[in-house]
Amino acid sequence: MPIETLIVDDERIARQRLRRLLETQSDIAIAGECASGAEAAAFLEQRSVDLVFLDIQMPEMDGFAFLESQMSTKMPMVVFVTAHDVHAVRAFEVSALDYLLKPFDQERLDRCLNRVRSHHELQRTSNGSSPSKARPNRLAVRSSGKVFFVKMEDIDWVEAADNYVVLHLGHETHILRETMNSIQERLNPQKFIRVHRSRIVNVERIKELQPWFHGEYLIVLNDGTQLTLSRSYRERLMEFMSA
Repeated sequence: MPIETLIVDDERIARQRLRRLLETQSDIAIAGECASGAEAAAFLEQRSVDLVFLDIQMPEMDGFAFLESQMSTKMPMVVFVTAHDVHAVRAFEVSALDYLLKPFDQERLDRCLNRVRSHHELQRTSNGSSPSKARPNRLAVRSSGKVFFVKMEDIDWVEAADNYVVLHLGHETHILRETMNSIQERLNPQKFIRVHRSRIVNVERIKELQPWFHGEYLIVLNDGTQLTLSRSYRERLMEFMSA
């Protein structure tokens, strides 16, 4: 069965471009187009869809207001499509499946659709879940001649320090003789993401993103720690947090 899809954007040209890109996908069926959140809400009262590509900044009822209006109904998968990345954190909080920044190309859309297909397939399974690879839930740390264990979930962020990595857990720090690549392989990929070549962050500790210089962002953690999100990892973080 094709994935029934609704496009919601107040810009006609943007809707037409997205439609053209989606029409190349044999498993995507365009159910309709709407120019506002109110129009989309009315559409969904008459017909259900599997997926909504949703603009954020629209007159009268923006994308978030539209989602709030649908809270009492079973919501389809949502992909935000916007020219502004300042709404990214809020989009993730409302469980958007992905966050496309205009202008995006076919390659970026393909990655988004791969996520859509995977999620759609999970929804169709009887238990709605899939088995995941088992990973250790703690690390052995040596300090003062002793060995003790650190729970992975307690790690806030990790930074590189020459041939070592430093684990940050609240007010504590622990040093391991490992590379960033090796520690990344040991961390749960559903919770930890590389945001810089020398930093890995537990996404559950991220409070907000703040625009910085030259396309970079500051990641502000719950405890106030500020880390730089380099441009090369920005889109990857947004994709990761929307998964």
